[in-house]
Amino acid sequence: MSTEFAFLTLDRDERTPEVHQTHWAVRARLLWWHRKLLGRVAAVSLIVSLAIAFTIPKQYKSTASIMPPDQQSSSAMMLAALASRGTGLGTLGSLAGGLLGGHSSSALFIDLLRSGSVSGHLIDRFDLQRVYHKRFRVDAAKHLARCTTITDDKKSGVITIVVEDTDRVRARNLAQGYLDELNSLVLRTSTSAAHRERVFIEQRLQKVQADLEEAQIELGEFSSKSSTIDIKEQTRAMVDAGARVQAELLLEQSGLESLRQIYGDGNVRVHETEARIASLKAELAKMTGSSAPLVSGAVQGEGSGNGDKNSDLYPALRQLPRLAVPYADLYRRVRIQETLYELLSQQYEMSRIDEAKDVPPVSVIDVPGVAEKKSFPPRLLLTLLLTFVAIACTSAFILAREHWSTLGTNDPRKELAAEVLPAVRNRIGSIFALKRGAA
Repeated sequence: MSTEFAFLTLDRDERTPEVHQTHWAVRARLLWWHRKLLGRVAAVSLIVSLAIAFTIPKQYKSTASIMPPDQQSSSAMMLAALASRGTGLGTLGSLAGGLLGGHSSSALFIDLLRSGSVSGHLIDRFDLQRVYHKRFRVDAAKHLARCTTITDDKKSGVITIVVEDTDRVRARNLAQGYLDELNSLVLRTSTSAAHRERVFIEQRLQKVQADLEEAQIELGEFSSKSSTIDIKEQTRAMVDAGARVQAELLLEQSGLESLRQIYGDGNVRVHETEARIASLKAELAKMTGSSAPLVSGAVQGEGSGNGDKNSDLYPALRQLPRLAVPYADLYRRVRIQETLYELLSQQYEMSRIDEAKDVPPVSVIDVPGVAEKKSFPPRLLLTLLLTFVAIACTSAFILAREHWSTLGTNDPRKELAAEVLPAVRNRIGSIFALKRGAA
């Protein structure tokens, strides 16, 4: 055997093809001599690799695909939010600078999916610290990141989310959870121009509504105290009624003169006519009223002390011009507030529509589903690979041991091994002795 391995000492430049062939044949012959050992190693490694392959838990994958919105709509919406909330959302703070550099919406959505906010919510939602047997949240987040693959297509911009887990249903739920958290995060950090406009108009609408209610209450109280409903219509009605009463009064007065000439002053018909004339004068006086200033906002006509309720139902004709000014002011204020409220209501609805258009929804292309087949481990391939590695390592050990035995005792490599190995054994022995003494 030593003569056969003498070929190994030849210089590489001096070796001929026959020497190389002999060298290969020598190694193959050596392995053939140890074929029983290699067979036993192959059998044992096959059994062990099968046990290992079936011990490894199955892994299932769930895949989801989304299509982000255009860059113009998403970057404009997210810039201010991410810049202002960078300290509170983990890696989201760095996204604002990325938007200034022209990052696409796909890169933005990928950073959002990998953010600490999303992973933290998923850890709480699915109790991943218990599932992954991790004591700290940061370790659970790292394990979740290793089980999640997020990629994007540079041409189409489609983002693919792949979640791997030992439970096929949990893998599907985690993939769906990524989509839910992304959509929630986008809506929560929406500070676009349309959103700010909608918030401003909403606050202004509430203020205008309160002012409108206050103006309506003031107008109602003024109308109730002064008995004014519609100044223009009331003035027209009062003038018409006064004209009729005055015409009746003139007619009765002319008839009274005729009756006096015919029947004399003591006739009954003359007394009746005089009574009707007095009643018409009193009624005309009540309708005309006094031009004196109002007392406590109430309209007091002449002769109101007689308890006639008609004087309280309507304001006097002479008081209408004085009531028209405050009534017009209050009515104008109500109309202004009503007009503002109508305009703001229309703008509010338009701003809500613009905000809905500006907020980038998560457009789901492929909904995550429950995996039908396992994705890992490939048991047959793993068994064959482990068996091959065991046979290869055994063969390498046989060749190395045989080559070591052909070296002379004065070989520097053997001398180095003779010096190092005893020192290593002594060191290892002392470490074990200290451990036994401590126990």
